[in-house]
Amino acid sequence: MRQHRTGSVLTLFIILAALTTGIPATAAQTSTVVDALDRAAHPLRTVEPGGDTRDLRPLDRMIGDAEVVGLGEATHSSHDFFALKDRVFRHLVEEKGFRTFALEAPWSTGLRLNGYVLHGRGDPRRIMREEFQRDYLWWNNTDYLRLVEWMRSYNVRHPGDPVRFIGDDIAWTGPESYDAVETYAAEAHPGLSARLAELYRGLRPTAQSGEYIERYQALPYAERKERAARTGEALRLLRRTAPGADRAAYDWAVQQATVIDQTARQYAFDFEDLAGVAAAMRYRDGAMAANVVWWQRHTGDKVLLSAHNNHVGYVPEAPAQYPKVQGAFLREHLGAGYVSVGLTFGRGSFNATGWDDDTIRRWTLGPAGPGSNERTLERVRHRDYVLDMRHVGAPAVDWLRRARPTRGIGTAYPDGPHDIALARSYDVLIHLHRMAAARLRDR
Repeated sequence: MRQHRTGSVLTLFIILAALTTGIPATAAQTSTVVDALDRAAHPLRTVEPGGDTRDLRPLDRMIGDAEVVGLGEATHSSHDFFALKDRVFRHLVEEKGFRTFALEAPWSTGLRLNGYVLHGRGDPRRIMREEFQRDYLWWNNTDYLRLVEWMRSYNVRHPGDPVRFIGDDIAWTGPESYDAVETYAAEAHPGLSARLAELYRGLRPTAQSGEYIERYQALPYAERKERAARTGEALRLLRRTAPGADRAAYDWAVQQATVIDQTARQYAFDFEDLAGVAAAMRYRDGAMAANVVWWQRHTGDKVLLSAHNNHVGYVPEAPAQYPKVQGAFLREHLGAGYVSVGLTFGRGSFNATGWDDDTIRRWTLGPAGPGSNERTLERVRHRDYVLDMRHVGAPAVDWLRRARPTRGIGTAYPDGPHDIALARSYDVLIHLHRMAAARLRDR
């Protein structure tokens, strides 16, 4: 059982003991860091949605008047992270006026789920099965299904003030976006229809997302570049048209053409060259940020953005592969209107593939190693807690700004740890003691 270390007298005793008994100075320093973290940490009652949410009020103060809040995850498939996002979003809807949940998923996928959330169109189980494939299969889980169903039930109760669901990612753009562009052009600028059809030739998906992505990536580099040239020309043509009387319809059509172009440009990099891969990753994060900003400015909604820690933060975990990440772009766009919340964990399980095959396995990790961020975070007296790293006392403020090994696991494992300076990457930190792997659907 961890002891509660708070008083300055005890801190002084530890320092004196280190000086007189030969205990290494680092042990005394760590103790004083933990003292400062103890004083700043606010306990969380649970990660599960429902019930009393007074324990989330400190998070409300940390968020302040932010228009977009990025809530990360240290793995892509742990129940506790997904459940916490569900709980936090429900709370922010009720207490802070948030109205949009944004997920690291394709824009057109978000359109389909938003159709269900707003109007009850379709079956969310089928939508998730069809859309969350390949890189996105981790989102087809019982926790996100519960969140989407809660959002629908909320809208049934509040038809005049609905919540919405969007995707901000660009690995694929489904037929919904092509429909929107073509319908707008036929009605507002019929002279463009034939040219748009020519430019979009062969791009409109006829397969589901996973197969489409596989086929696209297998195309020769020159063909991928040619496709991006065509989507770019289509976007330029649409932008040059007059908005007319219905500015909202024009803006919506331009955004659909934009995400079509984003997908083509995502694949128009040379993946045989490491610099090309890095440029593609930078482009992707910039596009995701732009999509969130577009949505926020056109709807006025406050947005909770769900993505991996590496996408919501300000500093990439692997700069050679990710030169600039979504959180940094969002801070440039929104300034203090964006708040980043990173998540860490002490031990537990998650789903991921191996690097040598696509078999999904459940992996389990014990306590983090010496010298890691998690090793010290686990010594804080609370099991689960939230910490505003912008307002932590010495010496923890300096400790939080120094890079050290930190877990960050994507879709495949082993992955990391990565050297992360927590307070440079995020504004707020939520630490969970123990994780359990998410329950994937259709598996």
